[in-house]
Amino acid sequence: MRYLASIQNLIDHFTKLPAVGPKTAERYVFYLLKAHPESLQQFAQAIAELKEKTAVCRTCLSLAETNPCSICSDPKRNRSCLCLVADTRDLLAIESTKQYHGLYYCLGGVINAIEGIKPENLNLKELLSRLKPPLVKEIILAFNPDLEGETTSLYLNKLLKPYKIKITRLAKGLPMGADLEYADEITLSNALKYRNEM
Repeated sequence: MRYLASIQNLIDHFTKLPAVGPKTAERYVFYLLKAHPESLQQFAQAIAELKEKTAVCRTCLSLAETNPCSICSDPKRNRSCLCLVADTRDLLAIESTKQYHGLYYCLGGVINAIEGIKPENLNLKELLSRLKPPLVKEIILAFNPDLEGETTSLYLNKLLKPYKIKITRLAKGLPMGADLEYADEITLSNALKYRNEM
């Protein structure tokens, strides 16, 4: 049996979202069919406003409601420390810890040979222009501890060395509540390598 064109059209749109297959898309559509018309209108309005009310900060290149964003325009932030992240989601994750009080810079991704993302596809030119005045004293490389994150960190370390800026990276190790017997060798190795004095 074929669905009505309007139902099939919405199913097709939902399947374009990451990790949404045809069955999940069907469930979404039939859930929306049962929803109150006012709720549907609010949902549609939220989608319509997504692009209208979202800007890209001209300083850190993260998504924001204002330009520059609230972090870049905050005079209380430490301007001598710059945390490099892949995207806005990583920025928000670090910001949620309330432990970092410097500025950020979004690269727009990480180097990924499989997906064809090369250094020239990242926001590196803008980053280097931001480092010209000697304001930045430390750069924190905050990328996922995977092959792409490691590749990006190594590339940036080499690229930024001539600027004579202190380059640090997030510590690696075991998460709280982890069992040693289930940890992989790399995680255990990093936990030993980056151990702290008590």
